[in-house]
Amino acid sequence: MIEVGGHACELHTPPDPLPGRAVVYLHGVRGRWLQDMPALTALVEQHGLPVIAPRAGRSWWLDRIVPSFDRDITPERYVTETIRGEVAQRFGVESPGIALVGTSMGGQGALRIAYRHPAVFPVAAAIAPAIDFHQAMRQAGDRDDGEYYDTLWQLFGDVERARQDTAILHVHPLNWPRHQCFASDPDDLHWHDGAARLHSKLVALGIPHRALLEPRGGGHSVEYYDKVAGDVIRFVLDALDQESRRLA
Repeated sequence: MIEVGGHACELHTPPDPLPGRAVVYLHGVRGRWLQDMPALTALVEQHGLPVIAPRAGRSWWLDRIVPSFDRDITPERYVTETIRGEVAQRFGVESPGIALVGTSMGGQGALRIAYRHPAVFPVAAAIAPAIDFHQAMRQAGDRDDGEYYDTLWQLFGDVERARQDTAILHVHPLNWPRHQCFASDPDDLHWHDGAARLHSKLVALGIPHRALLEPRGGGHSVEYYDKVAGDVIRFVLDALDQESRRLA
């Protein structure tokens, strides 16, 4: 565990790291540590990927001041500036060698940030991304986990304003991350529709991506995360290799 810019971060430093490559892992709304996902952790260690995993609470990784996280810097800017600087200083890795990887809330965060900063983060991967967070706001009163969406109500105060800031609305038809992958299980009743709609939009715009939307079982759970971890990390490794060759 380290502290970066006044906030805790989980750190995975392999003994023989891949040169010029690193991962920033964005956690979900329940704040699970990367080490809570055995398959994902084992894979980044196996392949020698340095990882820094910042903690941002229920911030949804937005470009809005979230007082419970920080009163001076937005979660998005913390990732794009503070964490990116830490990766450069600690691992000697700079863009485009930094991949964003996230699960659930962090999955939508990885995609959304990459859509907004495709030159900085050309590689983004999401597992069970909670893309349509505005829908969760609408349903919060009827959900057992409704309290997890209080932050969204505090920040937006309105479902439509929230929808305008979701990942799908940040997809630019001419400027997008060169490598993007997202995985969602049809059994994920709350979030799968958003991933399917994102896939449809990217197809319609002719934007290259990889969408893993076939049934794997597990829905929105660590069980599902671990089932697709191999495919996602292979995608990230291949994408980072392509970026390295592109700059050679």
